[in-house]
Amino acid sequence: QVQLVESGGGSVQAGGSLRLSCAASGISFSSYYMGWFRQAPGKEREFVAQMALSDRGTLYGDFVNGRFTISRDNAKNTVYLQMDALVPEDTAVYYCAAAPFLTRRATDYKSWGQGTQVTVST
Repeated sequence: QVQLVESGGGSVQAGGSLRLSCAASGISFSSYYMGWFRQAPGKEREFVAQMALSDRGTLYGDFVNGRFTISRDNAKNTVYLQMDALVPEDTAVYYCAAAPFLTRRATDYKSWGQGTQVTVST
């Protein structure tokens, strides 16, 4: 059974940083392109970032503007999202997901975590 478990969310002031982690089990982690999405209240789920197998390519949402960095540790079956220069508009539930190829489309992702709340205050 595939399990993706996010952690590292919380409350932070604008300009601050958070590092999200997603631990995977039940999948061949190194064979999946791991991504992050977010969903704010009343809004659609939004692509944040995705990392290819090993270090072969990354994608970021247009709003990221160099503030977020995705990385992965295949030995630990974990993908990370370092978020810097956070703004209140980054407030959302952040989800980890696994896809078989590099893609921004949520429908291409096969497995999802339960999400972790990120709240950025002014």
